[in-house]
Amino acid sequence: MRTPFSLLAERWQPSAAMVRRAAFAALVMSVVIVATGGAVRLTASGLGCTTWPRCTGDSLTPTPEMGFHGVVEFTNRMLTYVLSAAVGWAILAARCHRPWRHSMTRLGWAQFWLVMSNAVLGGITVLTGLNPYTVAGHMIAAMALVWVALLMWERSKEGDGAPRLSVARPIHQLSYVLVAVVGLLVAAGTLVTGAGHHPGTPQDNKIVPRIPIDYDRLAQFHADFAFVSVGLTIALIFVFAAVKAPPAAKARTKELLAVLLLQGVLGFIQYFTDAPELMVGLHMLGATLTWIAALRIPLALRTREEVALEQLPTQTPQTAAV
Repeated sequence: MRTPFSLLAERWQPSAAMVRRAAFAALVMSVVIVATGGAVRLTASGLGCTTWPRCTGDSLTPTPEMGFHGVVEFTNRMLTYVLSAAVGWAILAARCHRPWRHSMTRLGWAQFWLVMSNAVLGGITVLTGLNPYTVAGHMIAAMALVWVALLMWERSKEGDGAPRLSVARPIHQLSYVLVAVVGLLVAAGTLVTGAGHHPGTPQDNKIVPRIPIDYDRLAQFHADFAFVSVGLTIALIFVFAAVKAPPAAKARTKELLAVLLLQGVLGFIQYFTDAPELMVGLHMLGATLTWIAALRIPLALRTREEVALEQLPTQTPQTAAV
């Protein structure tokens, strides 16, 4: 059974380096879409387009009357197509590479469906008037996209063999505990934003709901996770030194600590300066980089060898259609 993908694969076989570049491009765009989404909120352009999927009830694009806010919101929507193109390139490169690595193709399609679902969630966010809980869900879904994009990029540099741990299993599990804590740190940050100073519309707009919890308490709750994350990271640095973990794992843990400390400085500055837009934007970008830095640590604690061609799964009519 031939499909457009299989026909293309007969005529174009990208190199492994091209697959890595395509996966990296998808990862970069997943970070960019988080940053531009933050810019929409921080420029008070969250309702620059008043509905979804059109920008207004009568126009697909912003009208001159919508001004700057309409342009910002619509630009962020258009960047979703650039992200989709990057993900599409990654899917095609993985599918047409020889030998065909099914796991890479699945990771590419997982990104595609995350992009589509997050676009719908973004539309729901607009239709619900920037409800803070849907905004938080929109951010968390974007972080899920970053996770899968990072995993595809890291897998593009490995083989398809069974993973082999480079450290004892409890230490590997401890690295995932750190990932979970950093994930909770990021999630807590979305709650702080939902109760904070930037609802996504001009300050005189009282229609946008806010999370009905004291802002200072949520900020302290967020800071507590930051302290735990820093403590766990320092502990892992000493553990990795004691067990002679791979150099890559040691380096990545130190990188995470550096990003966490920088995030802490940014967080304290924005808290005591009444959350200026630039500081909040840098903090959001830092949150994405912190998430990436944490996710890379467990991936440095195992190896995957190349699989001989005869050991790869054979293509069947069912898999050929993927």
